[in-house]
Amino acid sequence: MQILVMSDTHGDSDVIEKVRGFYPTVDTFIHCGDSELPFSHKALDGMKKVRGNCDIDQAFPDEAVFDIEDVTVFLTHGHLFNVKTSILSLSYRAKEVDAQIVCFGHSHILAAEMIEDVLFLNPGSLLKPRGRKEKSFALVEIEDRYFEVKFFTDDNHCISTHKFIRK
Repeated sequence: MQILVMSDTHGDSDVIEKVRGFYPTVDTFIHCGDSELPFSHKALDGMKKVRGNCDIDQAFPDEAVFDIEDVTVFLTHGHLFNVKTSILSLSYRAKEVDAQIVCFGHSHILAAEMIEDVLFLNPGSLLKPRGRKEKSFALVEIEDRYFEVKFFTDDNHCISTHKFIRK
């Protein structure tokens, strides 16, 4: 099972469509907010998506919780949980919804970390990265025993690969 995760595209629908085109058979597409597009924009069609602090369309939910096979995913932008300061509030919410994967954006800094059996994933930004020069997105492979996270540039070059043991 594969999940493609992107965030913080800030009005660039072309980059969303470009990245989606790299992986047309991915099981789930996720946008972690700040698309700055209308909720019903065709570039976001069929995606799990949430509202970021720069999104004005009220049709976007602040958060989403959904299952992909036996894995519960919690999706939020991150600004309502102050993720630029700490992910403590985000981790509390993840426990409340019993999530195994948390996808968020807002900081524009790519990161993947397993904390107390929960994968916290920020795909970075496909428009304005911070902490590195590469614009980025993530591909998550859900396996029975582990999560594999690969970060890619907007040109689909692999930046890094990480495996996290599932409990």
